[in-house]
Amino acid sequence: MEKDVHGMWYIQSYKCPNNHCLKNILYLVNGQYVYNHSAQKFDLSQPVSLRLIHPKGSMRPPVPIEVPTHISVDYSEACIVLADSTKASAALSRRCLQNLLLDAAGVSKGDLSGQIQSVIDSGKLPSHLSDDIDAIRNIGNFAAHPNKSKSTGEILEVEPNEAEWNLEVLEALFDFYYVQPAKAAIRRAALNAKLADSGKPPMK
Repeated sequence: MEKDVHGMWYIQSYKCPNNHCLKNILYLVNGQYVYNHSAQKFDLSQPVSLRLIHPKGSMRPPVPIEVPTHISVDYSEACIVLADSTKASAALSRRCLQNLLLDAAGVSKGDLSGQIQSVIDSGKLPSHLSDDIDAIRNIGNFAAHPNKSKSTGEILEVEPNEAEWNLEVLEALFDFYYVQPAKAAIRRAALNAKLADSGKPPMK
């Protein structure tokens, strides 16, 4: 256990519960600790952050199986690098969004800003998703280009909550473009099979 201006730092170690794995799982924990005299050990009294450091991975939900691999790999990498570099995560999210719009929204090739505007103008997305992809466009600009604050003159960096917002927006788009249509197709196929069995024509 080590201490600095941010508090105490501690490594938590667990064994993977999978009997076929049993590898060590290590978390870096930052917080305030108090000494437990009866147990003669330090107890975490005020956790500040918990970060998975081994094996390298992400605590975000897995990518739905319906999402194409060339799109899911960028999302997964954006999740993994989030703790190390919000700028890198945001850049990968931006690339993931561009591939998604090309694949699922049918936009033309070109710059992401124009593609996002094309999707927004189409009116096919719910309003909250239109607002969110516009946010990714702006956050992505901070990741890709040096933008200075007019009040301080300092370079404006991507904040952790902004990079995480990108991932949440991508998850919502995965559901809209891939997961829900796949579920609807399964329900439609089941109903058509039932209609065929009763001698009726399929759904139009």
